[in-house]
Amino acid sequence: MSRYKRRYGDRKEGRLLRSIPPFSKFIPYIMPQRNDRMVNYEESFEITALDRRLRALRVEGYKGIGILHFIIAVYIRCISMLPAANRFIAGRRIYARDNIEIIMAVRRSSDPNETETTIKVQFEPTDTIFDVYRKMNAKIEEIKTSDENNNTEDVAEAFSKLPRFLIRFVILLLRIMDYFGWLPQSIVDASPFHGSMIITDLGSLRIGPVYHHIYNFGTLPVFIAFGAKRHAYELDRHGKVNDNKYIDTKMVLDEGIVDGHYYAQMLQAFRYMFAHPEIVENPPTRVIEDVF
Repeated sequence: MSRYKRRYGDRKEGRLLRSIPPFSKFIPYIMPQRNDRMVNYEESFEITALDRRLRALRVEGYKGIGILHFIIAVYIRCISMLPAANRFIAGRRIYARDNIEIIMAVRRSSDPNETETTIKVQFEPTDTIFDVYRKMNAKIEEIKTSDENNNTEDVAEAFSKLPRFLIRFVILLLRIMDYFGWLPQSIVDASPFHGSMIITDLGSLRIGPVYHHIYNFGTLPVFIAFGAKRHAYELDRHGKVNDNKYIDTKMVLDEGIVDGHYYAQMLQAFRYMFAHPEIVENPPTRVIEDVF
Protein backbone atom coordinates (compact mmCIF):
# COMPACT_ATOMS: atom_id res chain seq x y z
CA MET A 1 0.00 0.00 0.00
CA SER A 2 1.32 3.46 -0.85
CA ARG A 3 2.30 5.76 1.97
CA TYR A 4 -0.52 8.26 2.46
CA LYS A 5 -0.22 11.45 4.46
CA ARG A 6 -3.46 12.26 6.23
CA ARG A 7 -5.14 15.46 5.14
CA TYR A 8 -7.82 17.78 6.45
CA GLY A 9 -11.22 16.16 5.98
CA ASP A 10 -10.04 12.60 6.61
CA ARG A 11 -11.56 10.56 9.43
CA LYS A 12 -10.11 8.12 11.95
CA GLU A 13 -11.51 5.19 9.95
CA GLY A 14 -10.61 6.34 6.46
CA ARG A 15 -9.54 8.98 3.98
CA LEU A 16 -11.81 11.34 2.11
CA LEU A 17 -12.17 10.50 -1.59
CA ARG A 18 -11.48 13.67 -3.54
CA SER A 19 -11.21 12.40 -7.14
CA ILE A 20 -14.55 10.58 -7.49
CA PRO A 21 -17.05 11.97 -10.04
CA PRO A 22 -19.12 14.99 -8.94
CA PHE A 23 -22.38 13.06 -9.26
CA SER A 24 -21.10 10.45 -6.77
CA LYS A 25 -20.33 13.23 -4.29
CA PHE A 26 -23.89 14.50 -4.77
CA ILE A 27 -25.62 11.17 -3.96
CA PRO A 28 -25.34 11.48 -0.13
CA TYR A 29 -27.24 14.77 -0.34
CA ILE A 30 -30.03 13.29 -2.48
CA MET A 31 -30.28 10.17 -0.26
CA PRO A 32 -28.89 11.24 3.13
CA GLN A 33 -30.00 8.13 5.08
CA ARG A 34 -28.42 4.75 4.54
CA ASN A 35 -31.88 3.18 4.38
CA ASP A 36 -32.63 5.49 1.41
CA ARG A 37 -29.76 3.86 -0.49
CA MET A 38 -30.46 0.22 0.40
CA VAL A 39 -30.44 -2.30 -2.44
CA ASN A 40 -31.63 -5.84 -1.71
CA TYR A 41 -29.98 -8.73 -3.54
CA GLU A 42 -30.72 -12.44 -3.35
CA GLU A 43 -28.67 -15.31 -4.77
CA SER A 44 -28.32 -19.05 -4.28
CA PHE A 45 -24.76 -20.33 -4.53
CA GLU A 46 -24.00 -23.89 -5.56
CA ILE A 47 -21.63 -25.30 -2.90
CA THR A 48 -21.09 -28.95 -3.85
CA ALA A 49 -17.37 -28.42 -4.54
CA LEU A 50 -17.00 -26.05 -1.60
CA ASP A 51 -18.66 -28.47 0.81
CA ARG A 52 -16.29 -31.21 -0.32
CA ARG A 53 -13.28 -28.96 0.19
CA LEU A 54 -14.38 -27.80 3.64
CA ARG A 55 -14.84 -31.42 4.73
CA ALA A 56 -11.26 -32.14 3.59
CA LEU A 57 -9.96 -29.15 5.56
CA ARG A 58 -11.75 -30.34 8.69
CA VAL A 59 -10.06 -33.73 8.26
CA GLU A 60 -6.73 -31.89 7.98
CA GLY A 61 -7.30 -30.36 11.42
CA TYR A 62 -9.29 -27.17 10.80
CA LYS A 63 -12.06 -28.18 13.18
CA GLY A 64 -15.30 -26.33 12.56
CA ILE A 65 -14.16 -24.48 9.45
CA GLY A 66 -17.28 -23.76 7.42
CA ILE A 67 -19.35 -21.56 5.16
CA LEU A 68 -19.06 -18.56 7.49
CA HIS A 69 -15.27 -18.50 7.27
CA PHE A 70 -15.44 -18.98 3.51
CA ILE A 71 -17.89 -16.12 2.87
CA ILE A 72 -15.80 -13.75 4.97
CA ALA A 73 -12.65 -14.83 3.10
CA VAL A 74 -14.44 -14.28 -0.22
CA TYR A 75 -15.56 -10.82 0.86
CA ILE A 76 -12.01 -9.91 1.87
CA ARG A 77 -10.68 -11.18 -1.46
CA CYS A 78 -13.27 -9.09 -3.29
CA ILE A 79 -12.06 -5.99 -1.44
CA SER A 80 -8.47 -6.76 -2.47
CA MET A 81 -9.63 -6.68 -6.12
CA LEU A 82 -12.49 -4.17 -5.89
CA PRO A 83 -11.49 -1.80 -3.06
CA ALA A 84 -14.41 0.61 -3.55
CA ALA A 85 -16.64 -2.04 -1.95
CA ASN A 86 -14.95 -1.06 1.33
CA ARG A 87 -15.97 2.59 1.18
CA PHE A 88 -18.40 4.23 3.57
CA ILE A 89 -20.47 7.41 3.77
CA ALA A 90 -20.37 9.69 6.79
CA GLY A 91 -21.27 13.35 7.10
CA ARG A 92 -22.55 13.24 3.48
CA ARG A 93 -19.04 12.47 2.23
CA ILE A 94 -17.57 9.28 0.78
CA TYR A 95 -14.47 7.74 2.36
CA ALA A 96 -12.10 4.86 1.62
CA ARG A 97 -11.85 2.71 4.73
CA ASP A 98 -8.36 2.15 6.11
CA ASN A 99 -8.98 -1.43 7.23
CA ILE A 100 -11.38 -4.35 6.83
CA GLU A 101 -13.61 -4.90 9.86
CA ILE A 102 -16.17 -7.70 9.93
CA ILE A 103 -18.92 -7.73 12.56
CA MET A 104 -20.99 -10.68 13.70
CA ALA A 105 -23.47 -11.39 16.48
CA VAL A 106 -22.62 -14.37 18.69
CA ARG A 107 -24.06 -16.10 21.74
CA ARG A 108 -21.85 -17.07 24.64
CA SER A 109 -23.51 -20.51 24.68
CA SER A 110 -26.34 -22.51 23.08
CA ASP A 111 -28.63 -21.60 26.01
CA PRO A 112 -31.66 -19.79 24.46
CA ASN A 113 -31.75 -17.51 27.51
CA GLU A 114 -28.17 -16.42 26.93
CA THR A 115 -27.82 -12.85 25.73
CA GLU A 116 -26.37 -12.05 22.34
CA THR A 117 -23.31 -9.89 21.84
CA THR A 118 -21.27 -8.74 18.87
CA ILE A 119 -17.68 -9.22 17.85
CA LYS A 120 -15.63 -7.08 15.49
CA VAL A 121 -12.61 -8.64 13.81
CA GLN A 122 -10.03 -6.76 11.77
CA PHE A 123 -8.53 -8.28 8.62
CA GLU A 124 -5.94 -7.47 5.98
CA PRO A 125 -6.73 -7.62 2.23
CA THR A 126 -4.08 -10.36 1.94
CA ASP A 127 -5.80 -12.66 4.46
CA THR A 128 -6.78 -16.18 3.40
CA ILE A 129 -9.50 -18.45 4.72
CA PHE A 130 -6.98 -19.81 7.21
CA ASP A 131 -6.35 -16.32 8.58
CA VAL A 132 -10.12 -15.80 8.82
CA TYR A 133 -10.49 -19.14 10.62
CA ARG A 134 -7.76 -18.25 13.12
CA LYS A 135 -8.87 -14.68 13.84
CA MET A 136 -12.61 -15.41 14.03
CA ASN A 137 -12.16 -18.45 16.27
CA ALA A 138 -9.83 -16.55 18.61
CA LYS A 139 -12.36 -13.73 19.00
CA ILE A 140 -15.33 -16.08 19.47
CA GLU A 141 -13.41 -18.16 22.01
CA GLU A 142 -12.48 -15.00 23.89
CA ILE A 143 -16.16 -14.06 24.16
CA LYS A 144 -17.39 -17.52 25.15
CA THR A 145 -14.76 -18.12 27.84
CA SER A 146 -14.96 -14.69 29.43
CA ASP A 147 -17.47 -13.81 32.12
CA GLU A 148 -16.84 -10.12 31.54
CA ASN A 149 -18.62 -7.88 29.07
CA ASN A 150 -16.85 -6.87 25.89
CA ASN A 151 -16.38 -3.21 24.92
CA THR A 152 -19.73 -3.06 23.12
CA GLU A 153 -21.62 -4.35 26.14
CA ASP A 154 -19.72 -2.01 28.49
CA VAL A 155 -20.70 1.04 26.43
CA ALA A 156 -24.33 -0.10 26.13
CA GLU A 157 -24.54 -0.83 29.86
CA ALA A 158 -23.14 2.59 30.75
CA PHE A 159 -25.70 4.36 28.52
CA SER A 160 -28.62 2.22 29.72
CA LYS A 161 -28.20 3.46 33.30
CA LEU A 162 -28.95 7.03 32.27
CA PRO A 163 -32.46 8.54 32.45
CA ARG A 164 -34.39 8.23 29.19
CA PHE A 165 -34.20 11.92 28.29
CA LEU A 166 -30.44 11.81 28.81
CA ILE A 167 -30.12 8.69 26.64
CA ARG A 168 -31.93 10.53 23.82
CA PHE A 169 -29.62 13.50 24.26
CA VAL A 170 -26.50 11.31 24.30
CA ILE A 171 -27.60 9.49 21.13
CA LEU A 172 -28.21 12.83 19.42
CA LEU A 173 -24.77 13.99 20.54
CA LEU A 174 -23.18 10.77 19.23
CA ARG A 175 -24.89 11.25 15.86
CA ILE A 176 -23.54 14.80 15.62
CA MET A 177 -20.05 13.66 16.60
CA ASP A 178 -20.21 10.80 14.11
CA TYR A 179 -21.33 13.20 11.35
CA PHE A 180 -18.20 15.30 11.82
CA GLY A 181 -15.87 12.37 12.63
CA TRP A 182 -15.39 13.41 16.24
CA LEU A 183 -16.31 10.11 17.92
CA PRO A 184 -13.55 8.86 20.25
CA GLN A 185 -11.65 5.90 18.82
CA SER A 186 -12.71 3.78 21.81
CA ILE A 187 -16.39 4.19 20.84
CA VAL A 188 -15.68 3.49 17.16
CA ASP A 189 -13.79 0.32 18.16
CA ALA A 190 -16.67 -0.84 20.37
CA SER A 191 -19.48 0.13 18.00
CA PRO A 192 -21.18 -2.69 16.02
CA PHE A 193 -22.43 0.03 13.64
CA HIS A 194 -18.99 0.96 12.32
CA GLY A 195 -17.25 -1.51 10.04
CA SER A 196 -16.91 -2.96 6.55
CA MET A 197 -19.63 -5.58 6.69
CA ILE A 198 -21.89 -7.38 9.15
CA ILE A 199 -22.76 -11.03 8.60
CA THR A 200 -25.21 -13.44 10.18
CA ASP A 201 -25.26 -17.22 9.89
CA LEU A 202 -28.92 -18.20 10.02
CA GLY A 203 -28.02 -21.68 8.82
CA SER A 204 -26.86 -22.38 12.38
CA LEU A 205 -30.50 -21.80 13.40
CA ARG A 206 -31.74 -24.08 10.58
CA ILE A 207 -33.66 -21.28 8.89
CA GLY A 208 -33.38 -19.38 5.65
CA PRO A 209 -31.79 -15.93 5.24
CA VAL A 210 -33.56 -12.63 5.74
CA TYR A 211 -33.11 -9.13 4.35
CA HIS A 212 -31.70 -7.25 7.32
CA HIS A 213 -31.68 -3.47 7.20
CA ILE A 214 -28.41 -1.59 7.39
CA TYR A 215 -28.22 1.04 10.08
CA ASN A 216 -28.52 4.77 9.53
CA PHE A 217 -26.16 5.34 12.44
CA GLY A 218 -22.55 4.42 11.84
CA THR A 219 -20.74 3.45 8.65
CA LEU A 220 -21.77 -0.14 7.80
CA PRO A 221 -22.49 -0.41 4.04
CA VAL A 222 -23.26 -4.14 3.73
CA PHE A 223 -25.31 -6.77 5.60
CA ILE A 224 -25.05 -10.40 4.47
CA ALA A 225 -27.30 -13.20 5.75
CA PHE A 226 -27.08 -16.82 4.66
CA GLY A 227 -29.21 -19.81 5.48
CA ALA A 228 -28.92 -23.55 5.96
CA LYS A 229 -27.55 -25.83 3.27
CA ARG A 230 -30.18 -27.39 1.04
CA HIS A 231 -30.21 -30.11 -1.63
CA ALA A 232 -31.49 -29.77 -5.19
CA TYR A 233 -31.79 -32.67 -7.64
CA GLU A 234 -30.89 -31.31 -11.07
CA LEU A 235 -30.19 -32.64 -14.55
CA ASP A 236 -26.76 -32.03 -16.05
CA ARG A 237 -26.23 -31.53 -19.80
CA HIS A 238 -26.02 -35.29 -20.28
CA GLY A 239 -29.39 -35.88 -18.67
CA LYS A 240 -27.93 -37.35 -15.47
CA VAL A 241 -29.58 -36.46 -12.16
CA ASN A 242 -27.15 -34.84 -9.69
CA ASP A 243 -27.66 -34.10 -6.03
CA ASN A 244 -26.33 -30.54 -5.76
CA LYS A 245 -26.00 -28.49 -2.60
CA TYR A 246 -26.86 -24.81 -2.28
CA ILE A 247 -26.94 -22.03 0.26
CA ASP A 248 -29.29 -19.10 -0.10
CA THR A 249 -27.96 -15.62 0.64
CA LYS A 250 -29.59 -12.24 0.99
CA MET A 251 -27.55 -9.07 0.92
CA VAL A 252 -28.43 -5.48 1.70
CA LEU A 253 -26.03 -3.05 0.01
CA ASP A 254 -25.45 0.68 0.28
CA GLU A 255 -25.55 1.88 -3.33
CA GLY A 256 -24.22 5.28 -2.32
CA ILE A 257 -20.62 4.03 -2.11
CA VAL A 258 -20.55 2.45 -5.61
CA ASP A 259 -22.99 1.95 -8.47
CA GLY A 260 -24.84 -1.21 -9.47
CA HIS A 261 -22.25 -2.14 -12.11
CA TYR A 262 -19.50 -2.22 -9.47
CA TYR A 263 -21.58 -4.39 -7.15
CA ALA A 264 -22.32 -6.68 -10.12
CA GLN A 265 -18.58 -7.19 -10.57
CA MET A 266 -18.23 -8.04 -6.89
CA LEU A 267 -21.10 -10.53 -7.02
CA GLN A 268 -19.63 -12.15 -10.14
CA ALA A 269 -16.38 -12.58 -8.22
CA PHE A 270 -18.41 -14.12 -5.37
CA ARG A 271 -19.94 -16.62 -7.77
CA TYR A 272 -16.57 -17.52 -9.30
CA MET A 273 -14.94 -18.16 -5.92
CA PHE A 274 -17.83 -20.35 -4.79
CA ALA A 275 -17.12 -22.47 -7.87
CA HIS A 276 -13.34 -22.38 -7.21
CA PRO A 277 -13.03 -22.38 -3.39
CA GLU A 278 -9.28 -23.08 -3.44
CA ILE A 279 -8.68 -19.45 -4.50
CA VAL A 280 -9.09 -18.09 -0.97
CA GLU A 281 -6.60 -20.60 0.46
CA ASN A 282 -3.72 -18.52 -0.89
CA PRO A 283 -3.09 -14.76 -0.57
CA PRO A 284 -3.78 -12.57 -3.60
CA THR A 285 -0.89 -11.88 -5.95
CA ARG A 286 -1.89 -8.22 -6.07
CA VAL A 287 -3.88 -5.86 -3.85
CA ILE A 288 -5.55 -2.91 -5.61
CA GLU A 289 -5.84 0.36 -3.75
CA ASP A 290 -8.85 2.66 -3.97
CA VAL A 291 -8.64 5.96 -5.81
CA PHE A 292 -7.64 9.14 -4.05
